[in-house]
Order: sequence, then structure tokens, then C-alpha cells
Amino acid sequence: MRIAIASDHRGYHLKEKLASLLQSKGHEVLDEGTSVTDSVDYPDFAALVARKISSKEAERGILICGTGIGMAVTANKFPGVRAAPCTDEVTAEISRRHNDLNVLCLSADMLSPRSVERMVDLWLKTEFEGGRHSRRVEKIHEIEERIHSGNDS
Repeated sequence: MRIAIASDHRGYHLKEKLASLLQSKGHEVLDEGTSVTDSVDYPDFAALVARKISSKEAERGILICGTGIGMAVTANKFPGVRAAPCTDEVTAEISRRHNDLNVLCLSADMLSPRSVERMVDLWLKTEFEGGRHSRRVEKIHEIEERIHSGNDS
């Protein structure tokens, strides 16, 4: 699977570990930065990954900042991106099964590296259930289309 990954300075070390882990499991990793531990602005890096997902250059994305929240807010501005911060294995699994989440946002400050590893593994293996959830995801897509076309009335 082609996975785009990025972080701000707070998530840098976790991103580096995850990128290596994903590569060791045979995934193609597109590392969009940061490559420094100096302070950077998370929206810049969230946008890089979100563009890759929106353009279908990557199948999934992983974003890491202090809480994961700012990354999710930014990533969700891009068409076709469904991003959310997940805090445990249950939210990671449900985000895939029910919401077809394509960008996982993680907290570098509140999650242990081992917990993140388990969550990412489960998130990557979990398939979208479809069924009634397809109808709901399609409604999200329709709202997004109306907003981006200027016809949201």
C-alpha cells in the first residue's frame, strides 16, 4: 500500500519510527516531512499528505502532531479526504469499518509508541464494511461536492 506520512516537530520522532516500521512491512512510504525537530506549523504538513490522498497519489495517510486534532482539521479541507484523530484500537478500527477513513491522525503527546503501532496495524488491515455505511459516506461526498462547487444551499 502507498502511504503518505507527515508530522510537525512534536510528532517527528514517532513519524520516523512509523515510516521505518511501515517500510519493513512492505508498504511504500511517502515521507512528506518534517525532517527537523525545530518548531514548524502543522497545517503545512497536513496539506502535503491531504493533497496526496485527494489526488489519489497515495491510498492512505498518517498525520502526527501533539494531539492529532489540528492535522485532522486541516486535512479535511481537501476533497475526498476523511481524516480523524484516533485514540485507541477501537476508534481506529471503527474509523475504517464505518467511515472509510483514509487519513489517520495521531497524538505524539498522549499515545505510547507501542499503542500507535498496534493502532496503525489494525487501521491498515481493517476494510470498509460498506452497506449502510456506504450511503453515509456518499452523503459526506455529496455535501463536499456541493460546497466545492459553490452550490451549498
